Amino acid sequence: MISYADVIVDLQAGDTGKGKVAHAIAKDYDLVLRYNGGANAGHTVYHNGQKVVTHQVPIGVLFGIPSIIGLGCVVNIPKLIEEIRMLKSQGIYTDGLVMVDKRAHIVTEAHLDEDGLDTKIGTTRQGIGPAYRDKYFRKGRRMGDINSTIYTDFQVIDAYELFHNRGNDWHILCEGAQGFQIDIDWGDYPYVTSSHCTIGSAVLNGIPPQKLRKVFGIMKAYETYSGFKTHFQDESDPDLEKIQEAGGEFGATTGRKRKVRWLNLDGVIKAININGVTNLIINKADILQEVNVFKYVYQNTLCECSSLDEFMGEINDIIYENTSSVFDITWSMTPHGI
Repeated sequence: MISYADVIVDLQAGDTGKGKVAHAIAKDYDLVLRYNGGANAGHTVYHNGQKVVTHQVPIGVLFGIPSIIGLGCVVNIPKLIEEIRMLKSQGIYTDGLVMVDKRAHIVTEAHLDEDGLDTKIGTTRQGIGPAYRDKYFRKGRRMGDINSTIYTDFQVIDAYELFHNRGNDWHILCEGAQGFQIDIDWGDYPYVTSSHCTIGSAVLNGIPPQKLRKVFGIMKAYETYSGFKTHFQDESDPDLEKIQEAGGEFGATTGRKRKVRWLNLDGVIKAININGVTNLIINKADILQEVNVFKYVYQNTLCECSSLDEFMGEINDIIYENTSSVFDITWSMTPHGI
């Protein structure tokens, strides 16, 4: 049975450091669930002194914790195997740890070919949109439809049987991908991903709502975006280019240079309230310190602070005043840990 589940959710457009947070807290759980997306995700972490980039494999395997790719995900099987073997080459034990729910849909070569033609949205070209489309058009293939015995790198399982087996008492970490601003429903449509990036997606993977405990909302002290949406970055502001360079803002999956803009508190507050965030983690505050410019948008007005301390204080006050669920805000200054 599930004792409780905590959820990690991205409050911006992805690339906020969810992987770092998951890596910092995963060892406190006995099961990790990836609840949305596919190989379009990229989580960069530093594990035992080495850089590790995951795409489909949940972060729990780095600590020997059983990890599930949930039914809300779409799976590129060859890339999943490649990723698992890459982890093994780095000395990370994965045997018996990687599981895929039998209801998760498969990304096919046809999906990849179709997505590779995208010139309007700026997708990662990982076949995600076409795979989800076929899922909802009821013509997709699921992991349970294949002969999974031919694969030795992962297991295909029924998450329901695992979650609700009375012989276990699971403490689950639900690891999300992408972010609220590109959620298929809540994002800036059509410049969105094809999956649900909210806490609701974790529930869709078989987690009873009453078992939810903490919701870790992850954001950065500024905002970034990868894709073809125009007018995200004010090209006339040289400080934004400095932040891009200082923050190393390049996509972990595509390698593309990310667009940068100042933190928009109006959007973050909306994301916090909809997801019921209890623990807010704000990453990369040290990048603003390095550039020595501290700006944010609130009520459609650009505000500027004279120091990082002033910036942090104002952000904290505004968030606490406009949300009802947040009880803890953590500012993270380094790429390792929180």
